[in-house]
Amino acid sequence: GDGPELQVHGSGNLIQTLLKHDLVDELWLKTFPVVLGTGKRLFADGTMPAGLRVVQSSVSPSGVVVASYARAGDVKTGSF
Repeated sequence: GDGPELQVHGSGNLIQTLLKHDLVDELWLKTFPVVLGTGKRLFADGTMPAGLRVVQSSVSPSGVVVASYARAGDVKTGSF
């Protein structure tokens, strides 16, 4: 975007609002190698669908995947 960088850490409600108003250019997500089974969802019901493309990714020694995603227009479905 044209403005200064805004980082959001751990606020699902704020990120939902920013996504709803198309104010997110890039998402940095960390995926940890565990399955908890319950908890808060980052992309809860009502989240606007959006296509994303991987900009950058890496894996830490402990197996955490850190990936940067940019908006990529409409959602495209298909095969892997």
